[in-house]
Amino acid sequence: MAWPATVLLAAETVNFDQATPSAAPPGWTATKTSQGDARWEVVADASAPSAPNVLRRSGKATFPLYLKTGTRLQDGFVEVKFKAVSERKDQAGSVVWRAQDADNYYIARANALEDNVEIYRTIKGRRIAFKEVAVKVTPRVWHTLRADFAGNTFIVTFDGKEVPTATDDSFKEAGRVGVWTKADSVTLFDDFRRGAN
Repeated sequence: MAWPATVLLAAETVNFDQATPSAAPPGWTATKTSQGDARWEVVADASAPSAPNVLRRSGKATFPLYLKTGTRLQDGFVEVKFKAVSERKDQAGSVVWRAQDADNYYIARANALEDNVEIYRTIKGRRIAFKEVAVKVTPRVWHTLRADFAGNTFIVTFDGKEVPTATDDSFKEAGRVGVWTKADSVTLFDDFRRGAN
């Protein structure tokens, strides 16, 4: 599916290299859907796409969210590089867009246990999958996940290849963007990018 020509404005990249290791980076809000205790912190990682630092999510929570402060995008894109490191219940990296609050938002998730990329909507705390594509997601390897969104149309790319495309009208308003994981995932994130159309 070809994406219509647009003018990209207000692009931003966050690589966590100026943040203090072992602390949460400034400019982000930690929250969650449901329950649990997730930890978000900056750590050093020599394998990072833009060394030396990355954002690491650990701990256990149902659906942890990490939202970029000051972002209200209606149409645009969100992109991140991620590495699913370990754990048994889930090994995933995800991007979030049009987040209204901790219980209402869209997600694109790449899962190294299931080898797929899915698009979800979370409505009133309930996560509902509505598009899935089988694709190899190698654990402990850096990947790039991106979602472009305009109106009710979403195009997700994984490592530069278009995967799920979908349409949905649940959230039409501008919302925050960020990253997301599930359960006990230990996931590293780097080079978070977002931009408005």
